[in-house]
Amino acid sequence: MYIILAILIFSLLIFVHELGHFLAAKLCGVKVNEFSMCMGPAIVQKTVGETTYSLRCIPIGGYCAMEGEDGDSDDPRSFTNQAVWKRFIILVAGAFNNFLAGILILLVLFGTVAGFNTTTISGFFEGCPLEGEYGLQTGDRIVSIDGERIYIFSDLTMLLDRGDDSYYDVELIRDGSKVKLNNFAFQPQYYEIDGQTVYKYGIYFASVENSPWQTLRYAIGTAMDFWRMVRLSLVDLFTGGASVKDVSGVVGIVSVINETGQAADTVAEGVENVFYFGAFLAVNLAFMNLLPIPALDGGRVFFLLVTWVIEAIGKKKVDPKYEGYIHAAGMVLLLAFVAVITMKDIINLF
Repeated sequence: MYIILAILIFSLLIFVHELGHFLAAKLCGVKVNEFSMCMGPAIVQKTVGETTYSLRCIPIGGYCAMEGEDGDSDDPRSFTNQAVWKRFIILVAGAFNNFLAGILILLVLFGTVAGFNTTTISGFFEGCPLEGEYGLQTGDRIVSIDGERIYIFSDLTMLLDRGDDSYYDVELIRDGSKVKLNNFAFQPQYYEIDGQTVYKYGIYFASVENSPWQTLRYAIGTAMDFWRMVRLSLVDLFTGGASVKDVSGVVGIVSVINETGQAADTVAEGVENVFYFGAFLAVNLAFMNLLPIPALDGGRVFFLLVTWVIEAIGKKKVDPKYEGYIHAAGMVLLLAFVAVITMKDIINLF
């Protein structure tokens, strides 16, 4: 069941992405030749006005075929003949839709919780060395660590765990003013709690009751946290903190979603966990699509800006076929990379 649910979520997110391009293209007056839900041979097709709407047989994604998208066109309403700002909006609309979908999923999931933890300090364990005139105080709200903003409570431990040592630059809000604790020794200690020895930071944090505003705030904060997690993962990949072995494709993602669902104690909890992962996946797709890589939306945005600068300086239009060649080559390399990752995922299954 969770595998089927994972495939449906993945397909829906791709469809939502293409829907973003479609709606933006229509709003900007660009001619859309076809808008398809799913891929493969068409099951049902209907032409309304200038656009053919299709339902295809392979339940994966969809596409929005705009006039002149991959080459030059004489049609004044083609994609390539639009103003730069219109093309920019159309290109980023897919990623925007994915990010928005992530927030909407989180809104539904968080709408029923009782409350949320905050990073506002409500007290300390007895003898906690972090408390003091030149340290942390009750009422402080921790807002960043080592320059990384804290969006949700779990960011606190995540950023502390990522630190190279136990000394951090901590920024607080204290009595309405910003306070910076540079090179602060944010270290856990051993404490005796109810006869047991625990290793903790020795801080109590306040919580807030749920409300429509808190739900929205926490959903957006979690989406921003997901965005940062993808960014930090890419940094780790290029700095040696992670390797290609840690990268997963569609097969690996579906497998992880399935394991996430099955690890839950109840079916309801499993479905909730799967949709939470789906929200992360939505934000992940938004981020990855905006990377300046040929064949991706981010690559198209990059070339859009480059050609705009060249045309503004040289007063001569750049032939779009050259960009098409680059995107075609990028697509081949991208598909090859996906094939390698998919094979790795399949091998890992066994």
